[in-house]
Amino acid sequence: MVVYDGDLPPDGTPYPFVYLENSQQIDDMTKGVIIGTVYQSISVWHSYEKRGSVSKLLLDIKTVCREIKNTKNFSWFCRDVNQQIMPDNTTQTPLLHGVLDITFHFS
Repeated sequence: MVVYDGDLPPDGTPYPFVYLENSQQIDDMTKGVIIGTVYQSISVWHSYEKRGSVSKLLLDIKTVCREIKNTKNFSWFCRDVNQQIMPDNTTQTPLLHGVLDITFHFS
């Protein structure tokens, strides 16, 4: 499984693949401590007949996101996860496009 960040992969890239899409961070300073929220969108593309695989990939990504608890400077909490799976006919190969919109809080 290959994960892309920044640009979508070139034509001919094998499926499935994961793409880290939009990310937004909102910081708030409280009594000298930074807390905030990160909104992250993550997409998965796979062949149309592989719906079970798309669902499994999305579940695996959600599990990883929920396991993030601490980094060097912050504590993290995965608060909200919105999942969609939709058909994608933008290529000659019919695809399924899975999207996760994930909300993290950090302190």
